[in-house]
Amino acid sequence: MKPAQVDAYLRRLGAEYPAWPTVDVLRELHLRHLRTVPFENLSVHLGEEIVLEETRLLDKVVGARRGGFCYELNGAFGALLTALGYEVTLLAARVYGDGGRLGIPYDHMALLVRTVDGGDWLADVGFGAHSHLPLAFGERGEQEDRGGAFRIVEAGPDAAGVRGGHDSARAADLDVLRDGKPVYRVELRPRVLGDFVAGAWWHSTSPRSHFLQSLVCSRLTDEGGRITLSGRRLTLTTVDGEREVRELATDEEVLAVYRDRFGIGLDRAPAVRNPDAFGQFGPQGATHA
Repeated sequence: MKPAQVDAYLRRLGAEYPAWPTVDVLRELHLRHLRTVPFENLSVHLGEEIVLEETRLLDKVVGARRGGFCYELNGAFGALLTALGYEVTLLAARVYGDGGRLGIPYDHMALLVRTVDGGDWLADVGFGAHSHLPLAFGERGEQEDRGGAFRIVEAGPDAAGVRGGHDSARAADLDVLRDGKPVYRVELRPRVLGDFVAGAWWHSTSPRSHFLQSLVCSRLTDEGGRITLSGRRLTLTTVDGEREVRELATDEEVLAVYRDRFGIGLDRAPAVRNPDAFGQFGPQGATHA
């Protein structure tokens, strides 16, 4: 990243340029990202190409002040952290779906971040409702977070009876659990951005991908709750889990919520595209948002 891009990214997050890549700074940037940059799949339904290249991701997240899904959000955030002096490794994960079955390979991207003062951390600003702060990667006990109680454990068998780790030559995969339920299985092998192109293509083209089946735009609120716009349905969730749901009557109301609550300016209200137009691709995907 160029210095001007770093400055612009930090301005978007409302953060100062840090003196050192510490764990406290990582926590602050992680939380600010969740509050500022929405998790959204609008590009899929607006016919916008999703390109997993650093420049294109920064153009979207910083230049156009948009959000994205995991590959875009964690890809851009990883680039920022690297520019600030953190050691960042891209990790591939498979999300647990119905019946405990894992999704496709490269189903999700997470970040392993090494700080100068606090070891290794699992950062993830691209999963939607998840931990508010990075998780201590080496900790195997319960980690309390405003988003729930999280644990990182050595992977056991999935619903198909497959255990974590595909061979004895490398360490076993890890399962990330939230409130006792497995969320996703993360591999320890380092990846590069280009490794996730097939997963991004599948999620943006396959009618079996949940991203093709509905619209979503969601972010964390300053109070620790969540605001989500799915089509015309606006949902406000408090930190205690109480929900207020309202159906928006007009396109004008929809566009106003995108603009005023998510900072996204659109010239037309997005609508779910017909997934059958993409043909049939791949196996059943998992649900994460």
